[in-house]
Amino acid sequence: MRTLPAWDKLLGNYQAFLLLEKGLSDNSRQAYSNDVCKLAAFLSAGNRSLADTDLDDLREFIAGLHDLGIAGTTQARIVSGVRSFFDFLHLEGYRDDNPAQMLEVGRRARKLPEVLAVEEIDAMIAAIDMSTREGQRNRAIMEVLYGCGLRVTELVELQMSSLFLDEGYLRVLGKGSKERIVPVSPAAVAEIRAYLPDRAAIDIKPREEKYLFLSKRGTHLTRVMIFYIIKKLAALADITRPISPHTLRHSFATHLLEGGANLRAIQQMLGHESISTTEIYLHLDNTELRREILCHHPRNMRRM
Repeated sequence: MRTLPAWDKLLGNYQAFLLLEKGLSDNSRQAYSNDVCKLAAFLSAGNRSLADTDLDDLREFIAGLHDLGIAGTTQARIVSGVRSFFDFLHLEGYRDDNPAQMLEVGRRARKLPEVLAVEEIDAMIAAIDMSTREGQRNRAIMEVLYGCGLRVTELVELQMSSLFLDEGYLRVLGKGSKERIVPVSPAAVAEIRAYLPDRAAIDIKPREEKYLFLSKRGTHLTRVMIFYIIKKLAALADITRPISPHTLRHSFATHLLEGGANLRAIQQMLGHESISTTEIYLHLDNTELRREILCHHPRNMRRM
């Protein structure tokens, strides 16, 4: 287990996680940061350490908010922020467990993820400047993010030994160091193969040889680099709403579902432990919902 850094550094790393992994807006990131600062102050006042915090500590923290008269919706948001923070600590190896998993929260509507249209993704890929040294690499990155639904961390940690292109799949190390096998599309296979000669021409730094996606300096790409690549391509494609690498993952799941894929299969592809996490993609617009009811309700079918 890794040693927790100073609070300022830990909070900065958490804010980067919220931006790159969760794709949250500036306001949401600030709200979550404020929430975990409240938790840190609570723990400090009781001489309790973050490394040893357990579920009882978190329940006491939330109960204190209730006693202060904090609105239920605000309490729910704070619980969401605390859960996200401990997800981050677990993912980054600062905790072996996540005591916030069982933290209760009142039921509330879930925010639907931002989703790109297929045409918008095509426009982003078309905007890549293939005359640059990074052009083919960026095409491969786009195809893998969208074609495999990877998290940005999974993408930057993808290793050469995890490629099984002839067989058509990747071995991905996901949250909690859990491995999963992800099918890779023929388009993504083709772009990766086209990128490999460019990669071979890079002067790769020691201990960086294992990573698939490299910078021109010979080091593996970071989450921040991927974020800027995606933001730049979105701007070139005239996409004005805020998106992140995670938007491609949401789009992947939504388009699979709309194409008729089984929800359980999507769950396995995304590496979700709970099917309830995947169910957020079950969002049909009102027109489609009305068409489904009119076509399939037995009373309406009698009139057809």
